[in-house]
Parts: sequence; C-alpha cells; structure tokens
Amino acid sequence: MTENEIAKIVVDAAFHVHTKLGPGLLESVYEVVLAAQLRKLGLQVARQVPVPIQFEELTFDEGFRADIIVEDKVILELKSVEQTAPVHRKQVLTYLRLSDKRLGLLINFGAALLKDGVTRLVNGLAEA
Repeated sequence: MTENEIAKIVVDAAFHVHTKLGPGLLESVYEVVLAAQLRKLGLQVARQVPVPIQFEELTFDEGFRADIIVEDKVILELKSVEQTAPVHRKQVLTYLRLSDKRLGLLINFGAALLKDGVTRLVNGLAEA
C-alpha cells in the first residue's frame, strides 16, 4: 500500500471520528479513537512511537514521539486547537526528515470542519 493510499484511508477515518465526536476534546482522545478506527480498517498502527535521532556523532534513542505512525510509512501529528500555526507544519516536516518517512498528515480535530484541519506534508514523495 502506498503512502497516498494510506493517507486517503486516514483522512476518511479522521472525518468519521470528527463527525461522531465533534471538536473540542483532548488530542489524546482523538488519538486513541483514530488509532482504533484505523486498526478496525485493517491498518497497522503504532501510537506514541519514540523515534531516535542523530546529532553529530551522538544518537538519542528518543528524539521525539510520533503521535501515530501508520503502516510504518505515514506520520500523523494530531492537534485539537482552534487553528494550527506554521510551527506545527515545520514540526511535521522535521519529523519526516528525521524519521526518513515521506508523508505526514497534520490533523487538527479542533477545526469546525475537518476538511479545514488536514494538512498534507511531504518529504521527497512523488505526487500520485
């Protein structure tokens, strides 16, 4: 399954979760529910994944924690805020670069309409 195919399933599942729960809950609630929904759809899902980073000659076992990684290919960074900031997009791009992944989705469950809360970010991924 390609990154783009995974992303379509994730966005559909996130829309379903947002429609059922609505905005305004904690990020952790959306994380656990979205992860369960994705597993129900047959995807491999890992939550709060520690990702090691290298800095010069040092390796740090836990450089950051990815909210969700789907099929070991797509990073999901979840927010529940009124509006995301440019730093959130930069955060996902850095996560992609450091983890050597090609696609990340910044999903803001705080948006009134989820379609306004999904940002697709790429790191060398060819467009479909």
